[in-house]
Amino acid sequence: MVRVQVQFTEDQSARLKELARQERVSVAEVVRRCVDEETERKGALTFREKMRRAREVFGKYSGPTDMGAEHDRYFVESLLHK
Repeated sequence: MVRVQVQFTEDQSARLKELARQERVSVAEVVRRCVDEETERKGALTFREKMRRAREVFGKYSGPTDMGAEHDRYFVESLLHK
C-alpha cells in the first residue's frame, strides 16, 4: 500500500469516522472503498481489474473458433447484417 496524507473538513472527518464505526473498519478502509467505488463508477479501472474481469468471462460465450484471426471479417459482417 502507498501512504498518502489527505486533509478533510471537520464535517467530512466526522462522517468518515461514523461510517467506519458503523461498519467496524478503519477510516482508511472507508476511504479506500470510496475511492474504489468512485473510480469504478467513472470507468477508471486499473489494468489489473480489467484483466480480472476479462478472465471472469473467458470461455462463457461460444463463437467462431477463428475469431482471433478473422475478427475484421466478422466485424464487417455484423455491420452488414443489422
